[in-house]
Amino acid sequence: MSVPLKSIERTTDVAAVMSGLGRSARAVARTLALAPPKQKDQALRAMARALRADAETLLKANAEDVAEARAAGMSAAFIDRLLLDPARIETMAQGIEVVAALNDPVGQITESWSRPNGLIIERVRVPLGVVGIIYESRPNVTADAGALCLKSGNAAILRGGSDSLRSSRAIVAALGRGLHEAGLPETAIQLVPTRDRTAVGMMLAGLDGNIDVLVPRGGKDLVARVQAEARVPVFAHLEGVCHVYVDKAATLDMAKAIVLNAKMRRTGVCGAAETLLVDRAGAPRHLQPLVAMLLDAGCEVRGDPETQSVDSRVQPATEDDWKTEYLDAVIAVKVVDGIDAAIAHIERYGSHHTDAIVTEDKANAEKFLREVDSAIVLHNASTQFADGGEFGFGAEIGIATGRLHARGPVGVDQLTTFKYRVHGTGQIRP
Repeated sequence: MSVPLKSIERTTDVAAVMSGLGRSARAVARTLALAPPKQKDQALRAMARALRADAETLLKANAEDVAEARAAGMSAAFIDRLLLDPARIETMAQGIEVVAALNDPVGQITESWSRPNGLIIERVRVPLGVVGIIYESRPNVTADAGALCLKSGNAAILRGGSDSLRSSRAIVAALGRGLHEAGLPETAIQLVPTRDRTAVGMMLAGLDGNIDVLVPRGGKDLVARVQAEARVPVFAHLEGVCHVYVDKAATLDMAKAIVLNAKMRRTGVCGAAETLLVDRAGAPRHLQPLVAMLLDAGCEVRGDPETQSVDSRVQPATEDDWKTEYLDAVIAVKVVDGIDAAIAHIERYGSHHTDAIVTEDKANAEKFLREVDSAIVLHNASTQFADGGEFGFGAEIGIATGRLHARGPVGVDQLTTFKYRVHGTGQIRP
């Protein structure tokens, strides 16, 4: 029987709990940094088995979270992000197993060179230390983040969405048993056990120097708060205002397949397309079929006057629509004067997350890939490939849209930093 969350809130001394989490994470960080790859992989495989074994417990906890969210009037897209089912639990377990199969980055020599004085210098990957992850609604992030931090030798402090607290608690309990089975401390992966928002503020302050880096994953308000208040480095995961630009040289069948998948495969993920741009020179062939397809699939279309003219079901777009991450079955559509106008629109309104071009024109494809300043740019492929698993990373904590250290999917390699090892034979500096 689950413990009512309200009773937990009444008995939680937030400051004491958060301070304890920070100290515990720092205490085990060195153990994890030095853990052999075989032991970490053993723990990961045990964690995957524990998730499968606890599927019924996870589903029950998640059902309580979903019921509470529905009672609060949350949107269908929000519920979809929150929901667990047997297939999604299996996907979580498989994702952990994929992470276990990845090459261990810790201790990897990325560069090596010799100096004229005989010194040999190596650049070597090392863990970041303690990683704090703050995320919203999606309980699967709990498993992904825990697995990636363990593989990269980091301790993890997870602050999941308030709406998924029961689900995340059940997931972390399973992960802890996997760690214990492999002889690693269960405190390697810790969950903030309260919905109290002051806990987030304490993480942003660094928990008395015990957090080395923060990774926010969620909506614009969350990321903005983290960037504004954090006193430790941040891997920013900004909103996904993602675009598909259909060039005049696109084939209609390919454009339809990509646009439909980019928007409607899962509307609540950060890689979902939010704006469709259509080249004016190709609009007579492309615009009406693409708009009708989206409308017929149950997607609301908000368009400029030219888009409205091709189908009476199109709603007028406002200035805000061009910069909105809907995370729902809604898309903004605009006709633009060629590739330069498309790139200018993306630069003005986009979030530097993921943007795609559909075209058979090689020069235009190369121009788009070169000039669009986003973490991920695609040619003739859906924006929903913005996912660490699809990149072969096993999983990801988020898509970093900043420019420092990590950009794009934050996977195992991105959760390491480096140090230099210098080998000498008695050299001294004159």
